[in-house]
Amino acid sequence: MSTTKPASVFSRLRSLIKGWFSVWVRDRELESPEAIYEQAIKGRLTQYRELKDAVAGILFMRSKLDGEIADRRAEIARLHDEIKRAMSRGDEENALTLISHKQSLFEDLERAEGELTAVRTQADEAKANLVRFREEIRSLVREKGRMLATLANAKARRRLQSAMEGLSVEAEMDALEGVREQIERMNAESELDREIGGSEMRATIRGFRDQARREAARSELEQLKHEMAGRILPQASDVPVAAVPAN
Repeated sequence: MSTTKPASVFSRLRSLIKGWFSVWVRDRELESPEAIYEQAIKGRLTQYRELKDAVAGILFMRSKLDGEIADRRAEIARLHDEIKRAMSRGDEENALTLISHKQSLFEDLERAEGELTAVRTQADEAKANLVRFREEIRSLVREKGRMLATLANAKARRRLQSAMEGLSVEAEMDALEGVREQIERMNAESELDREIGGSEMRATIRGFRDQARREAARSELEQLKHEMAGRILPQASDVPVAAVPAN
């Protein structure tokens, strides 16, 4: 019991640390997608070089088997001529030895041809895999450019959305309404001043005109008085004075 509990605690702690580290690594990967793509492309390139070396080894083996087969066929043709010459000389023992050697070469030739067929199949498959792997790397490079561009656009849209959400539009609109109201109020006051000022000016002008008319009327009245006084005085001097009786 005493040894099982610590082991269980340490196992749980190890699992917790492992899970936390996995989450941390995943978050770091999400923060730097370009680095993840670069790492993936680098890994693919390493595998491509390894596969290319393997294909080169297969091609070398194929070339080597081609050379061996050509040598075996040439050797078999030479032995065939030597066997004919030995038979013409009646040297059957030497002919049997040459025939046995030729049969051994035929077996080697058959083995080499079988290996060459297998190597050619492997070489064709390896070259096809190499071409396909190279295209996958190119596709991954194109995907990196496309996805990073999509990510940049998404980040730009998110920043714009955040900026739009962060704007206090209501406060700006309230301030704008206040400015509009202040302008309208000032305009109304200006209109009122103009109207009031115009009324006062019209009243002043009317006062000036009334005063001018009164003065003109008074002047005309004075002139009429003067003329009438001039006509009355002569008439009064023409009337005879009554004789005053003597005492």
